[in-house]
Amino acid sequence: MSLLEEMLKFNEQFVSEEKYKQYVTSKFPNKRMVILTCMDTRLLELLPKALNVANGDVKIVKNAGALVVHPFGSIMRSILVAVYQLQAEEVFVIGHHDCGMSSIKPDDVKAEMIRRGVKDEVFDTLTHSGINITDWLHGFDNVSDSVAHSAELIRNHPLMPDDVPVHGLVIDPATGKLDLVTDGYDA
Repeated sequence: MSLLEEMLKFNEQFVSEEKYKQYVTSKFPNKRMVILTCMDTRLLELLPKALNVANGDVKIVKNAGALVVHPFGSIMRSILVAVYQLQAEEVFVIGHHDCGMSSIKPDDVKAEMIRRGVKDEVFDTLTHSGINITDWLHGFDNVSDSVAHSAELIRNHPLMPDDVPVHGLVIDPATGKLDLVTDGYDA
């Protein structure tokens, strides 16, 4: 059975047994916050438990490294929509120790892309379009610095209201311990 078939079979039973009822909530976050965090598998359940948030409490935006790479990309758009349309009043950028984006090697990723069929012409087209694939794939060297940078970019975004605190934290993916990087109330 494929992963898709397995998922659909489980979902059919989930719906027929009405297990969804325990998760019913509104689209507005009870705790009036939006979190930008990493897509790391270790954070799926640990992060909400470590923060004392449950279904319906927060908006969560995830990407590799909890990075805001472009000030007008989809991550920033999601945060702004949460603030302006979905009643989020605070923003939390939460990175984590031992993040894969801190050790990513863009040249290795590119080599794997080529091995899996991406042609050199694609990279040439990207280069001629002004996209440096090495820069685009680069992560960060220090998680605290990266979190501080993303929090600062969000806080100083021309469309972000001045009254929205933007906090930066780093979580330990083994214990759930949080380290404060940026206190948005002081910024």
